[in-house]
Parts: sequence; C-alpha cells; structure tokens
Amino acid sequence: MINNLIKGELPADQQTVLLQTITDIQTKLPFLIDLTTADRRSLPKLGDKSRAFIDHGLVLANQNSGILPRNFDLDQYNQEVTLVRQLEPIVLSMRQLMKRMEDTFMAIGSDAYSQTLVVYQAAKLADKSGLLDEHLDSLAQRFARKAPSQDKTPTSPT
Repeated sequence: MINNLIKGELPADQQTVLLQTITDIQTKLPFLIDLTTADRRSLPKLGDKSRAFIDHGLVLANQNSGILPRNFDLDQYNQEVTLVRQLEPIVLSMRQLMKRMEDTFMAIGSDAYSQTLVVYQAAKLADKSGLLDEHLDSLAQRFARKAPSQDKTPTSPT
C-alpha cells in the first residue's frame, strides 16, 4: 500500500545549512557530555517533584549557608541550578523537534519502502526476458533468509 504521507524536499544547500546549524548549537554548548547507558541508569532523574525539591534546597542553602559542609561549593550549586533552569526550555523544544524529525523520517521511510515494493513487484512481473535479473537479485536480498548457523562447539555432558 502506498501511503504518500510526506511530500517535500530538502535541497543539498539547505541540508548543509541545517547540519551547520546543529554544529553551531553544539559549539555554543561546549559543556555537553555523552553518558554511558550505565551512567544514565544510575543517575537520579529530574522530574516535576525533583524540580521542586531542587528549588527548595537552593533557597535553604542560600539562606542558611552556615549549615553546609565546608567543602560544599554554594556558587557551583547555584550555577548548576541556574543551568538546569536555562536548559529546560531548550531541551523541551529540542525534544519536540526531534520527535517531529523522527516521525517524519519514519513516515518518509515507510513511503519509500512501500513504493520500492511496488517497483519490485512490477519488475518481477515485467521480467520476461531476464534483462532485469541483476536488479531483481539485488532487490531480493532484502527478503533473503539467513541459513541457520550450525553451532560447532562440542557439548560436553555435565
């Protein structure tokens, strides 16, 4: 079935500009990091309740700095909370953009795949002389099944 969910084009010069814009954004955020999967799992997550917790903690720390351990860097804490507040609207906006990009990419990929199935079927029906065999063989690779691999590791009785 052909859906034609997306109609549009992205000229090469626009693609180049967009990629440069992404690079520019990354350059303007030099503190961005990449976490490992294990790191992501182990870190406390920031949600609505956590935001309120942070806000209250910041007020408490700033009004009662004398209760904090000597090695607690109140200035750094203030900077971190400020950065959280500054990044949040950007992260939300980027998430929304990323969702739309992924949805568009999925839809256009589906359209292209569906149309390729039509091309493949039409070529199979039209290939009476064998002139399209090379193309058909190439397209058929998508549907080729892998032979089950034989495990050659000897098993020993336990």
